[in-house]
Amino acid sequence: MSYETYFQNQREAQLEELKQWLAIPSISALSDHKEDVLKAANFLLDTLKRAGLENIELHPTAGHPVIYADYLHAPGRPTILVYGHYDVQPVDPLNLWTTPPFEPEIRDGKLYARGATDDKGQVFIHIKAIEAILKQEGSLPVNIKVCIEGEEEIGSKHLPPFLEANKEKLAADAVLVSDTALLERGRPAICTGLRGLASLEVSVNTAATDLHSGSFGGGVPNALHAMVSLLASLHDDKGRVAVEGFYEGVPELSPLLRGEFAKQGVNEDTLRANLGLESLYGEEGYSFVERVGARPTLELNGVYGGFQGEGSKTVIPKEAHAKITCRLVGDQDPQHILDAVEAHLKASIQNGAKVKVVQMEKARAFNSDPANPILQTAADAYGKVYGTRALFTKDGGSIPIMESFARVLKAPVVLMGFGLDDENLHAPDEHFNLENFDKGLLTVVEFLKSV
Repeated sequence: MSYETYFQNQREAQLEELKQWLAIPSISALSDHKEDVLKAANFLLDTLKRAGLENIELHPTAGHPVIYADYLHAPGRPTILVYGHYDVQPVDPLNLWTTPPFEPEIRDGKLYARGATDDKGQVFIHIKAIEAILKQEGSLPVNIKVCIEGEEEIGSKHLPPFLEANKEKLAADAVLVSDTALLERGRPAICTGLRGLASLEVSVNTAATDLHSGSFGGGVPNALHAMVSLLASLHDDKGRVAVEGFYEGVPELSPLLRGEFAKQGVNEDTLRANLGLESLYGEEGYSFVERVGARPTLELNGVYGGFQGEGSKTVIPKEAHAKITCRLVGDQDPQHILDAVEAHLKASIQNGAKVKVVQMEKARAFNSDPANPILQTAADAYGKVYGTRALFTKDGGSIPIMESFARVLKAPVVLMGFGLDDENLHAPDEHFNLENFDKGLLTVVEFLKSV
């Protein structure tokens, strides 16, 4: 029986099984859902067992558990480690969902539910592809290990120590991950770079209490004025970050890489119109795809303070707050970036105001070499199923644990995504296009049989 026929025959049952997993609200960020996260992990254990994998283990951590399984019966053949995550994002705002986020529903060839594309649906593809090969052929053409965690959406805090403590157990020739997207429908892509991350919170304080603007206005510092002035100092008029030392470790874009970006064929006018913008914005001298894929950024994620209720209140606020994230590339050191931004803020604060900085997340950028034969094999596998060979891209987002896998296991990471950028991951009405569920199964089978 061909794999196309096999998956057609199994499709209804597989989607029903996936729906059961998606119905579990495994929100790792909310302590109220701790038992649901564990329930999703146990569901995964059963799914791996039914698929035919062996040595299935649930490893507790100080947070949510890590799942391990393997099938090691191909001596002399490569070992592929499949990574993914079973935790999901919170669902707010709930009122913007067309159907409840944990009541999966198929509409217009799309499966709607929280976690459908990020990442339960994509993880499920790998499990069912492995199961298909075992049922069709009785054995696997490669050795398989599986490592699936429950904390990716909260920074994978406990996975790096697990990797360090289990280097031999997890040793592999490549790490296979599906947590990224195609360029667009019908145009597959393999991500060869993810930006790193550094985040911080900023507080500005002035007087001991809020003050009446009639009695004190014009004579005392205003925390909001001081914050706005401070944040404006972080960029110059060409869109570059004005923090001393910020660009240390940032590689120049080679003509080859710029050519790969150009192949993506992004029409900036169409993009601008689709986003409802009058113009795009960013660092001068770079295209949109270059800015979001291969250049570092410093973004304000939230600025707040003072009176925010209905109507007017003539107050001079005593405090203001901001949240900042930096996306990093190349060899930028996240700790150096956090220290440099903090130094800039403290040196630039307005007279009469005090600034406090709390450093938070930090993760290095991830990069892989598209010339690696296993990445080339993955690109070919896409080509055989989609009819179009995958392009090699760089993604503006961050999956911090990818750098840890590459560094600790010293293995190439193959980011074979089957999502689409418009599938509302992290937003209401998250969904997964079932066209890519179907093609994803065949692509993973093709890849595993070709390595």
